Amino acid sequence: MSIKLTETCFKGMAGAYAALFTPIDRKNRVNEEAIDAIVEYGIANGLRGFYLTGSTGGWFLLSPEERKTVWRRAVKAANGRCKLIAHVGDTSTDVSVALAKAAADVGVDWISSVAPPVFCNNFNRTYYHYKRVSEATDLPFMAYSIGSELVPARDIRFFDLPNVKGIKYTGRDYYAAQALKRDIDKVKETIWFAGCDEQLLCALALDNVFAGGIGTTYNIIPGHFAKICELAAKNDFRAAAKWQDEANQVVRLMIESDNWSYRKAMMKFVGIDCGPYRAPFEKLTAAQEKAYLKRFAALGIVKKGQARA
Repeated sequence: MSIKLTETCFKGMAGAYAALFTPIDRKNRVNEEAIDAIVEYGIANGLRGFYLTGSTGGWFLLSPEERKTVWRRAVKAANGRCKLIAHVGDTSTDVSVALAKAAADVGVDWISSVAPPVFCNNFNRTYYHYKRVSEATDLPFMAYSIGSELVPARDIRFFDLPNVKGIKYTGRDYYAAQALKRDIDKVKETIWFAGCDEQLLCALALDNVFAGGIGTTYNIIPGHFAKICELAAKNDFRAAAKWQDEANQVVRLMIESDNWSYRKAMMKFVGIDCGPYRAPFEKLTAAQEKAYLKRFAALGIVKKGQARA
């Protein structure tokens, strides 16, 4: 890949990031020790950093204080060894602003936010939301586009905001992404991350658009996604494709159910018990978990307990 990033805030940013699971213990509290384990496992397997309390992290199921707990613990666990991006999005812009300030206070590297959900999700309100949140701190801000259409002539306006320095694009319209990035490059340096795990290599093949990826499956098989980024940076796409093929087998099993608790069961298999997702996601029965993890093991891609090795 030929992406060259010169701004200080981009130093060391390119590569693979896990959208951190927020682990929950048996008393329905944030499991801080498990955060340590996820961070150690990811760093040991080549991740560049973590995206905290995003969609995978269940931000919509956490209180503001719980989100702060995740950030503080991740900062402590990382101890400067990787980059941390705190998602501060909320249905309320005022809450997002307060969370942005709190995230900056605990020492994360970037802040990020989805567009305001539900009835507020249109361009003008998203622009206002991003303006308020991005101006709340001096940290670089990463827009988070998930399930939204990219319109280059319109969306370039987000990058008029001084602190908006990047985007996590969880979409598949790489033609629009490339066009928007090309237009932005004429006026501003930014960093882009692909958010569809199964298409990371496709995104990186655009060469000058995406500098890495952020995703759920990166928690489970961090080494695969780190390797894809490493090989793509060397233009060895044939070798990278083998890692993407294995990763996609895991992705396919992971997303077959809309009960996200199955995703966390995969983490239990690798040796880190993250608990279930909170309601309205259902807890798995012992029989459901056993049958599912038997299928996971049968893929032959992940060794049981490998995170503890």
